[in-house]
Amino acid sequence: MRHRIFNDEGEEDLVFVMGFGNRWTHENVSWLVGTLANAGYRVHAFELPTNIEDFKADWLEPVAEYVVDLEEYQLLAHSAGSLVAQALDGADNHVYLSPWWGYNERVPGPVLDLVSQIPTSAPFLPRGEAGRSAIGDLATDHQLATSPKWVSPSFVRETRRAQDDLLAIDHDAVVFCSLKDPIIDHQPIGERVPPEHVVLYDGGHELFSSSVRDQYVGLLLTALEGGADAIEAAHGIYTLEASDDRGDAVDADAGGDSGTDADDEADAVDATN
Repeated sequence: MRHRIFNDEGEEDLVFVMGFGNRWTHENVSWLVGTLANAGYRVHAFELPTNIEDFKADWLEPVAEYVVDLEEYQLLAHSAGSLVAQALDGADNHVYLSPWWGYNERVPGPVLDLVSQIPTSAPFLPRGEAGRSAIGDLATDHQLATSPKWVSPSFVRETRRAQDDLLAIDHDAVVFCSLKDPIIDHQPIGERVPPEHVVLYDGGHELFSSSVRDQYVGLLLTALEGGADAIEAAHGIYTLEASDDRGDAVDADAGGDSGTDADDEADAVDATN
């Protein structure tokens, strides 16, 4: 597993476990790392090997052994990196980008069961959908060309086992994901993370490779700094702002009596938040 520290002079440690096939030489990954560094973090970035025979030995243990030496740190993980991150100890705040806690339902379970039993670590199975429409509209040609196209039966077996053995997700964890994502299974997120701790965006599997990223980078930094409580507060602010905007629109369109309806709607939003 490759590891590199960015912004060694940063004031606070942040561990970033990247997703399957992510490289810090990719332009969009570099954008995210640079954003984190500019926010004052000393970024400890980990590149996952794209082929594994043992989840714990090849993915989990190298990162787990590393973070033992960090007194305090924030934790950020993307996709397959979230399989590793959910088993790490010691982080103050946990933020998951499109956590790959289950195979997408488009891949039939019986097929995964069958290929998992093939006794080889040779990568000859097609990875599946990983084009720009799936990854994000900002995905570069270089990024797509250097992403793995094949996985091994041992990779499928070990990642499915890790997904089946997920630990309880930290109570203050925050998830960013897109309902359009064709790579992850959203159900494990819904089963483990309260809806008020989930930030939805309209983009691809990689938030940092989607053109909406600038709209969410502030929330991402908020989640890393303040955890779920900060996200709940931010959700409330945005919801009330949206209610005020809708109220203004109703007033403009319907005249004086509509203001009462808008106020009632805002009160309902307040009650649910």
